[in-house]
Amino acid sequence: MGTTSAQLDVVDLTPRIGSEIRTDLETLLSGRESGNIRATLERRGVVFFRGLDISDEQQVAIANTLGAIPANEGESGIYKISLDTNVNQRAEYLKGSMFWHFDGSLQPFPNLATLLRAIKLSEIGGETEFCNTYAAYDDLPQPDKDEIVKFRVVHSAERSQYYVRPEMSYDEISFWQKSPTKACPMVWTHQSGRKSLLLGATADYVIGLPVEESRALLARLRDWATQPQYVYQHKWQPGDLLMWDNTGTMHRVLPYSVDSGRLMHRTILAGEEPLQ
Repeated sequence: MGTTSAQLDVVDLTPRIGSEIRTDLETLLSGRESGNIRATLERRGVVFFRGLDISDEQQVAIANTLGAIPANEGESGIYKISLDTNVNQRAEYLKGSMFWHFDGSLQPFPNLATLLRAIKLSEIGGETEFCNTYAAYDDLPQPDKDEIVKFRVVHSAERSQYYVRPEMSYDEISFWQKSPTKACPMVWTHQSGRKSLLLGATADYVIGLPVEESRALLARLRDWATQPQYVYQHKWQPGDLLMWDNTGTMHRVLPYSVDSGRLMHRTILAGEEPLQ
């Protein structure tokens, strides 16, 4: 299944999420198909372009046809994703990306989308998985929808760090507790009218529920949203440029060696929809 426009050939890779868009670099840079690309991204959650030999400058130029890049995004719009502290001083924090999450749960406007380009890959591991949180919500039994629509979940940076370091020191806990927390709806009703689940590693607890019930519910919904029918796993090739809709997906990278040299170049599209 897929669609075709004048300049785009869209090949759907699973029924519910993930498409390859086949086109040429000039078309991407021109912005002529930016509306179609954004519509495909919103519909499919994840899209990628392969074999186009894109430079950093061209990646940023493509991003600018699709949305606005935050002023603090890396160097000239490129942020380097690496577990090598010589490349990225926040490498330890990036280990949290190996657990299901979405970006910007603590921000007023979570990122709209992310563009990620493969520069160097690890020999083992490093695939990236995405799940469609729109589809996962749509398929929930109605009693579950009725129950969770009223819930708000406290998200925190501290909670996500327990996945990386289960026995954090007092000083580490004190550091992460300095980061603000945020209460978010469990079900995000978007401006489009569509609804998606808001879960992931930053989700700490459900307001008003006993702690045991809260944690069990969050785990049950995460397990539901990450069932195979909602998941696309991307097996990277050098030069791939992949985009995901951060407002309707969760993602994680599969483990890879710290010394593998894996390097990805990221560009973010600023959020356009408030999360309140």
